[in-house]
Amino acid sequence: MNTNDTNRRVEVYDTTLRDGTQAQGVSLSVKDKLEIAALLDSLGVDYIEGGYPLSNPKDAAFFEQVKTLDLKHTKIAAFGMTRRKGIGAADDTGMQALLKSEATAITIVGKTWDLHVREVLRVNEDENLAMIADSVKIMADDGREAIYDAEHFFDGWRANPDYALKTLQAAVDAGATCLVLCDTNGGSLPEQIVDILGQARAALPNARFGIHCHNDGELAVANTVAAVTAGAVQVQGTINGIGERCGNVDLISVVANLSLKYGYDILGEGAVEKLTDLSRHVYELANLNIREHQPFVGPSAFAHKGGMHVHAVQRNVSTYEHIDPARVGNKRRILVSELGGRSNIAAAVGAKFNVADDREAQAKILERVMEMEHEGYQFEEAEASFEMLVRKTLGDGWYRQLWALDHYRCVILKTDGGEPSTEAIVKLQVDGETRHTVAEGDGPVDSLVQAMRFALTENHRGLEDLHLMDYRVRVVNTQAETAAKVRVVIDWRDAASDAFFGSVGVSENIIEASWQAVSDAIEYKLLGDMES
Repeated sequence: MNTNDTNRRVEVYDTTLRDGTQAQGVSLSVKDKLEIAALLDSLGVDYIEGGYPLSNPKDAAFFEQVKTLDLKHTKIAAFGMTRRKGIGAADDTGMQALLKSEATAITIVGKTWDLHVREVLRVNEDENLAMIADSVKIMADDGREAIYDAEHFFDGWRANPDYALKTLQAAVDAGATCLVLCDTNGGSLPEQIVDILGQARAALPNARFGIHCHNDGELAVANTVAAVTAGAVQVQGTINGIGERCGNVDLISVVANLSLKYGYDILGEGAVEKLTDLSRHVYELANLNIREHQPFVGPSAFAHKGGMHVHAVQRNVSTYEHIDPARVGNKRRILVSELGGRSNIAAAVGAKFNVADDREAQAKILERVMEMEHEGYQFEEAEASFEMLVRKTLGDGWYRQLWALDHYRCVILKTDGGEPSTEAIVKLQVDGETRHTVAEGDGPVDSLVQAMRFALTENHRGLEDLHLMDYRVRVVNTQAETAAKVRVVIDWRDAASDAFFGSVGVSENIIEASWQAVSDAIEYKLLGDMES
């Protein structure tokens, strides 16, 4: 049953603050959660699930403090399990905590798979149905919007469709406003989603259905989109797909596909163009690295490296791009490497440095790129270092030396049983004046950056906006073992422009490689500020 209607509204239910925090290494503070909630509301997200108020003090605090936000569109949802076996809903502490949260919507998750009923809950099937009905009813009777999450629904349907349907019927009869079918194990296929959802809709023609998919089979986006085309009116997931095991469905890709490819009414006006900013903001708050190859919003989603590809894109962007990157707030990147050729140079920096038609300049830049890549450099993720290479290769008019290094030194002190402390000493010549600065930091890179800030801040205030986002080290020539060269790649964020860029350094000495990457980033930032 296909109900694809381009005028149909699809609700977005975000569970980043609850299901997303179950991902390994993810922990959001109450402040982080409130910031994400405000951001999601500004984009027109319909529901934001804040957590389970009984599970921990942080979730309880969120529901208290979210009331202070001036939310324009979204409904705050609290999440909880059905009442415990053998206890009335009114006497169940979990039910009372959900009501006490004062959330507009309450999402009740119940067991649909008879295997779970027998072996996890260890109750009979009738008691499970009563637990579902009682839990939904107490919320509906209190005036809350009761959403029922049918956990393991697709596995349960395949095992015992009659019982799985009874659990849905129990929730509907008790007042559930939406039945969300969960592919909790993440192993279903799109055709299975469509078939089972179709049967459930036929059996309960007046019910509203949603979809909640996990990504264990790498099909969560496909399954979610298939469910919507088959009649689901609500999609649940997380920003960037963070979550337990292999993650939840990525709402970024779901929204982009449903809006741009299918034409559904989803989120608020202009929200799709802000998906890249949303993705990166959540990565930053969750202290996670950006996924370079993430569809739609990743830095490499519209990156072109091969010379043939770049040449084709210069002629017609649709040859290798399925949408205009600006439609999701992203941008096209032309990668420069020994595989690219002069066309990549012209496409990457031709306009900015006036070399689009200067084949001699393009050849000089390409020759220098090839020399440095032979030494172990890579510029695909290091646009700052590549631009500094271009400026230095082109020379006068394009490169201005902001300082001359006399020397730098890093001192690390570690005593037995104590924490190591690091101090960086930097001596520069700046505009004919000697600057000799010392700074302590959390390791040599932080210390060097702080020392450079002290040395240059009198001339350049913009360095306070430069922030390290990620630091990666890779051995270049492993056969040299501990004497091998290392390549250091540093990702940066310029807070003034909210721009992200990378820099690279290569040396047998990891501190020297780091210094090169730090120097390129600082020069790139300051020269850019001076020319803007």
